Order: sequence, then C-alpha cells, then structure tokens
Amino acid sequence: MNKQFNQAAAGKVAGKAVAVHAMVAQEAFRANDELLVSLETSPAGLDEEQIETRLDRDGHNEVSHEKPPHWTRQLLRAFKNPFIIVLLILAVVQVFVTPDDLSGPIIIAVMVSISVLLSFSQEYRSSRAAENLKAMVRNTATVTRKASDGHSERIEVPVGELVAGDIVHLAAGDMVPADMRLLTAKDLFISQAILTGESLPVEKLAPTMAQVRERDQRVSHDNPLDLTTVCYMGTNVVSGTAAAVVVSTGSRTYLGSIARTLTGQRVQTSFDRGVKSVSWLLIRFMLVMVPVVLGIQWFKHGFFEALLFALSVAVGLTPEMLPLIVTANLAKGAIAMSKRKVVVKRLNAIQNFGAMDVLCTDKTGTLTLDKIVLERHLDLNGEESEDALEYGYLNSHFQTGLKNLMDKAVLAHRDLEGTVARYRVVDEIPFDFQRRRMSVVLANGDGQHLLICKGAVEEMLAICTSERDGDSIVRMTDERRREIKAMTHHLNEDGLRVLVVAIKHEPPTTHTYGVKDESEMVAIGCLAFLDPPKDSAATAIAALHHHGVEVKVITGDNEAVTRKICREVGLDVTHSAQGRDIEPLDDAALDEMVKRTTVFAKMSPLQKARVVKSLQRQGHTVGFLGDGINDAPALREADVGISVDTATDIAKESADIILLEKNLMVLEEGVLEGRITFGNIIKYIKMTASSNFGNVLSMLIASAFLPFLPMLPLQVLVLNLLYDISQLSIPFDRMDEEYLRKPRKWDASDIGRFMVWIGPTSSVFDMTTFALLWYVFGANSPTHQSLFQSGWFIESLLTQTLVVHMIRTRKIPFLQSSAAAPVLGLTTAIIVIGMLLPFTAIGTKIGMMEMPAAYFGWLALTVLAYCALTQLMKLVYIRRYTHWL
Repeated sequence: MNKQFNQAAAGKVAGKAVAVHAMVAQEAFRANDELLVSLETSPAGLDEEQIETRLDRDGHNEVSHEKPPHWTRQLLRAFKNPFIIVLLILAVVQVFVTPDDLSGPIIIAVMVSISVLLSFSQEYRSSRAAENLKAMVRNTATVTRKASDGHSERIEVPVGELVAGDIVHLAAGDMVPADMRLLTAKDLFISQAILTGESLPVEKLAPTMAQVRERDQRVSHDNPLDLTTVCYMGTNVVSGTAAAVVVSTGSRTYLGSIARTLTGQRVQTSFDRGVKSVSWLLIRFMLVMVPVVLGIQWFKHGFFEALLFALSVAVGLTPEMLPLIVTANLAKGAIAMSKRKVVVKRLNAIQNFGAMDVLCTDKTGTLTLDKIVLERHLDLNGEESEDALEYGYLNSHFQTGLKNLMDKAVLAHRDLEGTVARYRVVDEIPFDFQRRRMSVVLANGDGQHLLICKGAVEEMLAICTSERDGDSIVRMTDERRREIKAMTHHLNEDGLRVLVVAIKHEPPTTHTYGVKDESEMVAIGCLAFLDPPKDSAATAIAALHHHGVEVKVITGDNEAVTRKICREVGLDVTHSAQGRDIEPLDDAALDEMVKRTTVFAKMSPLQKARVVKSLQRQGHTVGFLGDGINDAPALREADVGISVDTATDIAKESADIILLEKNLMVLEEGVLEGRITFGNIIKYIKMTASSNFGNVLSMLIASAFLPFLPMLPLQVLVLNLLYDISQLSIPFDRMDEEYLRKPRKWDASDIGRFMVWIGPTSSVFDMTTFALLWYVFGANSPTHQSLFQSGWFIESLLTQTLVVHMIRTRKIPFLQSSAAAPVLGLTTAIIVIGMLLPFTAIGTKIGMMEMPAAYFGWLALTVLAYCALTQLMKLVYIRRYTHWL
C-alpha cells in the first residue's frame, strides 16, 4: 500500500488512529464485569479453543515491520535513473546500428556499471549496518489462562501469542505487551516515554465507579495517551503491580496503527524531486536538439551517417556521468559522516542535509541530558536552602521502596553522605498515590525521632501547620499557603517539577508509624527538578542558525517544561502551541500557525507528521530528529529523518540517518557536508549542461555550412569520454566558504537559464576556431576535413575542461579560489592528453592528424580570450541573478 503522506493518505492514517482511539476510549471506563462480557472473557482467562480462534481471526500480536529488500531488488533499484535508462537505450541502438564497432556502447556500459555498483554497494552496506543495530530479544508476558482441566493458572507465553481477552499480570520492569484496560492496579507507574517523550512516568489506575458513570463524557478525550485506565503496547512498568485485560493486539494497537503508516513506498524528498526536475530538463533539451541535428545531417550526408552522428550527439548531450558523480559525492559524504559516528542509511539524505533549512527535533535527550537533576533547593521564600536539601537527601536515602528518578537526582549530591552516618532508620511510611508523599522516621541519639516527609505541593501543604522561617518556626496561614502555591506554580512555569519537604520531631515510641502521624508538620522548603539542557545544545543551535537552519522543537512533553528548556538554549519561545490547538485546524490555518511557532508541545505522532508536511508545503526542506515510536511518522515524512542507535526499531526503520551519538553538533557537520556534496553535484550539472549546449549549438551552426561533418561520431565519443574523465575528481573538490552559509536547493529553471547564458560563450570561440581553420589553415574541403576536425577537437576539449575551473567558483579562478589538488591534477592531465592525441597512433585511428605548430599559438590566444569572456559573463550573471552555483 502506498503510504505517501499526501492529503488522502493522511486521512487514511488519521482514520486508523481515530479508530484505535475510539476503540480504546470506549473500553476505558466500562465497569469490569461489562468489559469482560464485551470481550467474551472472564477473570479465569481464555481456554485453548478461544485462543486459537482469536489467533486465526486477529493474527499474531506483532506490529508491521519493514525489512530491507533483497539484494537483487536493491541492485535493480540502482538502475532506476532517467539518465541511466537513456544511456542504455542509446547503447542498445548503437549495437544494432554499428555491430562491428562497439567502442561507444562499451564506454557507456562502463560508466553505467560504475555508477550502479557504487550506489548499490553503499545502500546495501548501510542497510545491513542499520539492521545490526536492532536488539533481538524475545519477550514474554504473564497471563491467566484456563488449563485443559478447566482450572485457571498463571503461565508465561510469548508476547506474539497474546489475543484480545487475555488476562495479563504486570509488575515492575515488565514491558506492556498489548493495548490493555486495567482491572486492578496498585501503585502502578508506567513510563510512556517511548510514545510521548515524557521523561517522568505517569500514574495508571483501575477505573472508579464515578469514572464508570462519567464514561460517556470521557470517551471524547483529546489524547488517548492521557487515559489513566489504559496501558499501551511498548510502554513499560516502572513500579507497582496490575491485572489488565487485552483490548487490542498487533496492528490494532496504538503502536501498531503508527507502524502500519510506515511500511511501503516513501515520500519523495527534495533531493528526489530536484534530481527528477533537472533530469527531465536535460532530457527534454536532448529530445529537441538531436532530431534537429539528424535532420540537417540527413539532408547533407545521408541517413546512416546522419544517424551515427546524431547518436553521438545524443550521448554527448546526456550527462552520463551524473549518476556516477552524484553517487560518488554522496558516498564520499557518507564516508566522512561515518568517521563522526553516523550511519547513513540512504545516500540521498546527505544532500538533503545541505538543503535543510528547518530542523524539527524532540526535546528529551537532544536538547536535554535525558535525566532528571536537582536544579534548586529552596526555602519557602524562594531562597537557596541547605536544610531543604539535607532533609530531602535523608528521606531519599533511607526509604526502602523503589527509588524514582527524583530520588536518584537528590542522592547524586554525594557530599551529604557524611550526614547519613549520624542517623539510623526507625520506621517508614511508604509512598502511595492517594497521599502522593512518603515519610521516613529517623533517630540520631538525641532522644527524639525525626519524621521527614517529602511529596507533592498540595498534599504536603495540607498536612503542614507551621513553616521554618530562618531560625524561627511560625504558624502557616491560608494566605501563606496561597503564597507558597504561587511560588511553586512559578517554578512549574519555568519547567521545574517541585516537591515540598517537611519534618516533625516526636518523642521515641514503640508503636508503628502510619499516615496519621503525617500531621502538624513543619514545612522546611522545596526541591525543584529539571531535565537540564546539554551544554552543547545552545552552541549547536547557534551554529545551525548561522548556517541558515531554523530549529523547531516538536515534543510530546509538557509545554512549560519545553518552553523553559528552549529559552535556555537560545530559541525564541514567543509563540508555542499544543497538540489540541493543532487538531481542529485545516491545512491553510495550520500553515499560518507553523510559520510563526517555534515550540510544539503535547503532540501526538500524527500531529508531528502534519507539522512536517506543513513546512514542506511552504517550500522548506525539513529534517526531523527523534528516537521514539511517537516520532516515527514524522521521521518518515521529513526530507531527512535522523534517529539514534538507542532508538526504537520503528524509529530507526523510518530514519535516513542514524546517529551513534545523540549530539546536535554532529548535525551541523552534516549540514556542511551536505552543502559540499550538493555544491559539487551542481558544479557538474552546470558545467556539463552549459558545455554540452555550447557544443551542440556549434555543431548545428557548423553542420549547416560545412561540406563535411564537423567531427566524426567516434571523435565525439572520445571527446565526451575525456571530458567525463576530467569530471571524476569533482567529488573531491572544496567549496567556497560563502557558499556553505546558506541552505541550497535544486532549481531546474536556474540550470536552464545558466545553460543558455554560459553555453553560447564557448560557441563564440568555436566559431572563431572554425574561421581560423577554414581561412588561415585552409581546412575548407572534404580532403582537409581531418585537419578541421582535429583542430576543433583540441579547442573544444580545452575550453570544456577549463570551464571546470571557471564555473566551480564565483571568484576569479586560480587567483582568488583554487580547485583541490585532484581537480587540478586530473584536468591538467586531460588537457595534455587532448593536445597530444592527434600526434599518436590512436589519434590517427580515429581520423585525426598532426596540427601545425602555428595552430597552438592561436589556440593559446583563443583559450585566454575564452577565460576572459567567461569571467565577464559570470560577473554579469551574478549581478543580474545574485548567485552563481
């Protein structure tokens, strides 16, 4: 199925997600008995017959998985290029027309083979490397099922064999194996980071009777991931236990609905669209010019000779090296990126890096460290407080339950380990989700017990009757509670998660401490936590901005947290939006919002993909960096999808590039590498297109007036081969620094305009060479055609080869900007070979003859005048169109 995310396909994808949402929401708040009846199951589980029936009906519990194509398909796909197809057709025609002379078809076959094999080998190796990054694990789930004797039992079964109606038991560390509705839950915390990007786990609860009564209103919940009674496939249990019934499996799960959108044909990237437009421009030009040449030559020299000459012109007009030059440039970029710990899965992504002018990225682990740290420890007036830190540390250290991310952040302050030695633990009041706090009771030999409680702001203030203000203990009034809540709310708006710390001294007792003892507490201060920005994030974003890349953050995380982080790394957070703001908008309204918005928070997977598509509609080349299942649709839609080796399999499948290190600085290097790659590709296209246009124009003019062919078909092919060889070093050339400062995109109209402006410049000097050979050297009859053809061959090769240096830079060549050593060496070698060829046996065999010494003096003047006029035309062109390459 074609999954291109055009509007129609987007509707299908959204329809699947809506269907999954509706099915899950429908079951989210049913009474347990009603739910089990609707799923045709019971607390005792399913029997073997029911399981087999449901497996036959629904299939195995597996999500769609895109496997790399067989190597033979990858090889055939490498031939899918318009120029390669045109060249193969021309080679076949030449074989039939001149079966005794296969030099032309052999030359074409060699070029095609090198290009195809280079492209195939890089794609094949990178796809294998990406496959090797995947973790191969076999997961099981604990379920209650009916045995053959009718009794129910708990057994371990492979996740793939789960069916709707299975009763699954969850415990800390388990992966949720399907979309499930909770039946019972105790202290259940689920990490949904794989789907939402949220760093902290969320609480899940079995539905209460009040929720059952209100289920009709709750079915329209904006985001299915916010349903508190549902656990989703792919998430994992952080703490607690639960029993749940499977509602959906495989492709009918929330995760599966995303995975199904990611298999099949990929969208065309800006690189694909650019190559296609340029290719068809040059092919259309060839289809116009070749019949004209054929007609003129047929009229003057007969059909067979005219056909051979026209075929040679067609080969000359076809930039047969384009696939090779493009592939070599991309492969060179991929090798350079691999040295920076980057796996390039799709070669085209290298150029798309250079064209990228908007980078969309998630927050967690990209802009941030992907771990919670204790950012601030404050008293209740907002001042730094060592007491709040010390009491918080003692609470986290002595608790015996599962330490959450915030406890670990507190315990990272190892300078307080000495304080711990002064205390011993007496008792503990464990955390629960109704109280949202936990306490430890300590003794230090001073004759009193110290109860230290730490928890959520509202719940802690409700049990505090006093607060510490400096060295004094003062009563806490309702007004003061409101002030403290306002302060913590301000911290929340800065993206900080806040816990309050309180204490109480008690006389020693032998009774077991309980919730009733958490009363008349003295509030000490608060602890504020943050997933902080990376040190390198601000520098990387500034570097991307410097190179013309706008950064937008698209995350499933909280808006306040995201805005705080974005502000710290230098992003403009004036305009932000949430998923619920985007959902009702049509494309036009969305485009307007996306244009001015930098931060998108609480975004669903499909909403992320819509933002990417909106940016593409506005003409942007979009990169997307993400590592979760929730990022996969956007990764696939982007012109360049970027993921990391620790990402989910679905995210890695959807990406074009995999980073072995989640670092934005690598992306800046990728942008520059992509622009170098694109610049060298554009060099070749503009050089070849303008040079070929000039040559064909000269041939048309010469064909109309000369009593013989201006160049023999075989000479045209040799000229074309030598010129093509001179281009092989272009992937190793450098680009001017000014060129690398801005994103670069394909523009077929610019190439056509460039061809028309610069091509005739060489034709001017072809005409002067024709006149020189005709009038000065007497090559004006069929008996002297070898002299004419040899003279034009040398002049044409020299001007074509020198144009490499003229076009590669907007500056004055050799003086202000010199080519890389491989380019200088190879073009010099081709010029020397071209000048010596008429004096060799090979030259004689292809119809050439030695040129008189006087010719080379004229040739030097012609070449110097050509360079001067080309530089003048360059200045005029830049002044008119403001750019060169």
